Amino acid sequence: MATGKAIEAVDPSTLPVGAVVTNSGRVSVAKMYEPHAPELPFTSAQLAQLDEALTLSSRTTGLDFSVYLGELGSSSRERAEELHASTDRPSHHVLVAVSPGERVVEIVTGEESHRRLADRGAKLAVMSMVASFKEGDLAGGLVSGLRMLTDQAGSAPRS
Repeated sequence: MATGKAIEAVDPSTLPVGAVVTNSGRVSVAKMYEPHAPELPFTSAQLAQLDEALTLSSRTTGLDFSVYLGELGSSSRERAEELHASTDRPSHHVLVAVSPGERVVEIVTGEESHRRLADRGAKLAVMSMVASFKEGDLAGGLVSGLRMLTDQAGSAPRS
């Protein structure tokens, strides 16, 4: 005993573009593949705040600050040091490398930047950033950490 619905004939002229009636009577529809845009970790406003914090840090201290956000791998410190070494002025550079997925934060300083930024100050900045990261505020943690590092390094020496 059949309990299914009756099959209605479909007029092919009423189908939208990309649709056809197959030999079995089924309607097959082709749709354009639209890849989803990747999710970005920051909003436009957060990017602007981060850019402003980086600019202010560099201007105030005379040191070059940068942020790396991404995987660092199993040798996170070595990878962060490689990234730091690839900068224009490594001796005057401060790199904040963050790998949220690996739960790693590394701060790498060059010769000159290390003179002005003590390890203790860098550790305090990392602790502050981690506290914000745990609350889900990645951008706020980075901005706060950059401000702390700037305060620790002080103003650029006068020539």
